[in-house]
Amino acid sequence: MIALPTDAEQRQRLQEISRSRTEPTSRVERARIILAYLQDPSAYAVARTMGVTQQTVTRCLERAAELGVIEALDDRPRAGRDPVITAAAKTWLVALACRKAKELGYPHELWTTRLLAAHARQHGPSAGHPSLAKLAQGTVCKILAEQEVKPHKVRYYLEQRDPEFEPKMAEILCVYRQVAMLRSEAAKGQDSGGGLVIVSYDEKPGIQAIGTTAPDRPPLPGTSPTVMRDHEYKRHGTLTLMAGIDLLTGHVHALVKERHRSREFIEFLKLLDAAYPADTAIEVILDNHSAHVSRETTSWLAAQPIGRFTFTFTPTHGSWLNLIEGFFSKLARSVLRHIRVSCKDELKERLIAFIGDINREPVVHTWRYKIDNAA
Repeated sequence: MIALPTDAEQRQRLQEISRSRTEPTSRVERARIILAYLQDPSAYAVARTMGVTQQTVTRCLERAAELGVIEALDDRPRAGRDPVITAAAKTWLVALACRKAKELGYPHELWTTRLLAAHARQHGPSAGHPSLAKLAQGTVCKILAEQEVKPHKVRYYLEQRDPEFEPKMAEILCVYRQVAMLRSEAAKGQDSGGGLVIVSYDEKPGIQAIGTTAPDRPPLPGTSPTVMRDHEYKRHGTLTLMAGIDLLTGHVHALVKERHRSREFIEFLKLLDAAYPADTAIEVILDNHSAHVSRETTSWLAAQPIGRFTFTFTPTHGSWLNLIEGFFSKLARSVLRHIRVSCKDELKERLIAFIGDINREPVVHTWRYKIDNAA
């Protein structure tokens, strides 16, 4: 008879493992053997009940008596064979993966694990690593995973090319801070500076007018849970949405045009000019598009009353600082996604209708990122 000292906590743990559906089969079987033996201390009876040999039961019980009932559930550690691929060979392979495939004469821009394995098999032995002569693709994946290197994938970043990025960002944040102060004063019934309007402006070019070649089929319960659409389509051209949000009221000013040159931008400025009293200063937050600083635009602005228009430019590659980008994101997700039209005129009508819906119940957009740091 083999003595197996256990306590209530160990018995409870054995019960949990014996009923588990996620534990390895070997651990579940050993837990059941030990529990059966604790109820009936007979290796022969346990073997018959479990459907295993008596030798298997005895070996399990002896390990449990030596190591403990919980520790005995795991397999014994095995020595295994020495690794075939040397550490130096792995280092060479990882260094190779950190280079581009095209640098070594391949037409591929990036490595695939299959190509990397083939290159290592061909050139590894001559580089002093004979252990790579039979390198398998799966082994390449394991070696790269150990170093968290993924040469077959691309993650994009944006290089900061504007040396004045921080000061320009601070200027934008100060404008948003001013908006917050004006709105707070208006909420308290104080003079909110009615002679100032702040507009966040940008263009959304290349809005495609795409038409269907066959009618869409609506969802049908029990037949098709989604809209069914023919995969072919027609291109009718593109349009540009030029839009600006009044950050104090949420009202959206918009034009839909074929292009967005200086003359279209000036037309939008005239739209703003007509929308506000003549003594109101209009401050516009916008990016560095050429139409915003062109000679034609500059000449038109010079002919306006002093102080009527003021531009605050976002830094280069900093258009995300312009609050209207969030509005364009909503437009893309709620209207433009999956949109199909018969012509550009229909697309224009639906864009204008969306703007009209927004302006019936304007939403005041609020900027929060780092605004507390603004002077």
